[in-house]
Amino acid sequence: PGPYDINILGEFNLSGEFWLVKPLLDRLGIRVRACIPGDARYRDIASAHRARAAMMVCSTALISLARKMEERWDIPFFEGSFYGISDTSQALRNLVRLLVRKGADPEILERTETLIAQQEAIAWKKLESYRQRLQGKRVLLNTGGVKSWSVVHALMEIGIEIVGTSVKKSTVQDKERIKQVLKHDKHMFESMAARELYAMLSEHRADIMLSGGRTQFIALKAKTPWLDINQERQHPYAGYDGMVELVRQIDLAIHNPIWSQVRQPAPWDCQPDLIGELPCTRNETAYLFDEFACATAHEC
Repeated sequence: PGPYDINILGEFNLSGEFWLVKPLLDRLGIRVRACIPGDARYRDIASAHRARAAMMVCSTALISLARKMEERWDIPFFEGSFYGISDTSQALRNLVRLLVRKGADPEILERTETLIAQQEAIAWKKLESYRQRLQGKRVLLNTGGVKSWSVVHALMEIGIEIVGTSVKKSTVQDKERIKQVLKHDKHMFESMAARELYAMLSEHRADIMLSGGRTQFIALKAKTPWLDINQERQHPYAGYDGMVELVRQIDLAIHNPIWSQVRQPAPWDCQPDLIGELPCTRNETAYLFDEFACATAHEC
């Protein structure tokens, strides 16, 4: 085992998200012994007990594993997130601090700060063009678990307002983090019925909803932009590059010109005079049908 070996627990590598984070660890000389479940193979899991430190991403799933590994093999861990710029930076800092505590060379602390400064500067430069377009936009986050607080923090970094976040499947620690980020708990909800979701969106109390595919049709029925944030998504949102991609997808969804079109009234709602012509139209249709029937009868 090396002094820079770590485990990543509760990371599922959805849409290849962890592949955006691993290059950062590689640049610091940190080796990922096992990413569980993620891309872990039997050999990785069998040697996971040799790691010096661990990061817990989704505590709902594998917090017991992290605690047992700390108890049995003295592998310290912390709960963190790779969603958002500041959370990604803090996760890297916490990782190297644990490694130094377990015997790694302290010089890695300085190298980590240098890497963070470089990556944050690049990310913020890319995000600058979106800041004005998304400033003050309201997001309803209907998910759960680690995303209930990590995505909230990530979106608030760029000036997006959170009007509600689901705490379904969130731990007590997750809920406490949400309170710290939002400064209150009035925007937290355990579960929201489909009727309530529809009412909130149709009344334009949110500019976009981020959720899983199960509730996408509620947003579409309310003629509100929707973005998949759960495991079925097609884009990776972790790390610095992932944050840029998340903001880009939100911008594309909100400013898609289709929404201004579908929100317009139907043509027949704008032309009430057509209603008086409907009986005439029916009579003409009946006349044509009778004429066709007579012609067919003569042919026979």
